[in-house]
Amino acid sequence: MVAAAGLMFAGPAPAQQGAAPKVSVAQAVVKQIKDTATFIGRGEAIDKADIMARVSGYLEEVLVEDGAEVERGDVLFRIERSAYEAVLESRSAELAQAEANLELASLDLARKQELFERGSVPEADRDTARANELVAEAQVRAAKAAIRQAELDLSYTEVSAPFSGRLGRVQVSIGDVVSPGGSPLVNIVREAPVYVSFSLNEKQFVEILQELEANGRDRADTETAPEVFVVLPNGEELEEKGRIAFAGNRVDPDTGAVTVRAKFENDHRLILDGAFLTVGLQSQEAVDRIIISQAAIQRDQQGPFVLVVDGQNQVQQRYIATGDVQGTGIVVLDGLTQGETVVVQGLQKIRPGVEVEPVPAAQAGE
Repeated sequence: MVAAAGLMFAGPAPAQQGAAPKVSVAQAVVKQIKDTATFIGRGEAIDKADIMARVSGYLEEVLVEDGAEVERGDVLFRIERSAYEAVLESRSAELAQAEANLELASLDLARKQELFERGSVPEADRDTARANELVAEAQVRAAKAAIRQAELDLSYTEVSAPFSGRLGRVQVSIGDVVSPGGSPLVNIVREAPVYVSFSLNEKQFVEILQELEANGRDRADTETAPEVFVVLPNGEELEEKGRIAFAGNRVDPDTGAVTVRAKFENDHRLILDGAFLTVGLQSQEAVDRIIISQAAIQRDQQGPFVLVVDGQNQVQQRYIATGDVQGTGIVVLDGLTQGETVVVQGLQKIRPGVEVEPVPAAQAGE
């Protein structure tokens, strides 16, 4: 009984206090970086056209292949010339006839004028001869115009490239009858240089204008315009940088955005007409930004957060707003101040409110 009573009054042995868990921490540091903003853009050829026949006729020659690269003035197709050569010869004969009629009318007017001065013919005959000469002069001008048109039509039997570029698929074959009202013979696109168009909201557009003004740059001078970079559809950033070449003069009332166009030399032909791209703008001047390691970031339904270790080594949960990635770090726009300590390793061992033993880790971006 005594033993039983002893057991009833004996409490459990006090548990031994566990050591604070070790976690790797890093400070929120301030670095000078250039802010960037990304948008969805689209490649736009500076020049592109559907090549059409300008005269009707039988297609005698196709001188190019699908996808060929051509220079301005290269002959692509030839349409049968014989009918247009015959028309030109006919127009030349009509001009010769009109010139002969003019010469005859001029001689007749000279005779009538002399006889009128002698009083041998009435004034009406002299006036009729003068009118006949004017008609003959008009016929000569009309004949010359007809020749110029016939020469143009004959020249159009050779279809040439209007500018240097790459052809698409050839849509016709030898033996086809082509006409101005028919389908395109082929399309051509200038591949370099090229435009990339994207849209900025009003706030972003105004900020760019203010930065240009603050740095004494002319918004119309493309040499001093902000640089633009693009990420290709395969996820790689293009080494070549572009510059803003055009900004719209009005805000689209439906989207609240301003259309902006950047120009790239596109030396490697990696930006294609119609391709969707990620477009980035970078500020001209570096600014101070807080950066932490990306390893410190966690997320829940409310957004990204970090675990901060305070002066008493207690863990606090802090929601933050993030910006651009910088190497292994990430910019923090709101929620942290310079020098605060965040946990970067050992996150699974702790929760808000516990005490930890912080161990310094490498800083973000190192």
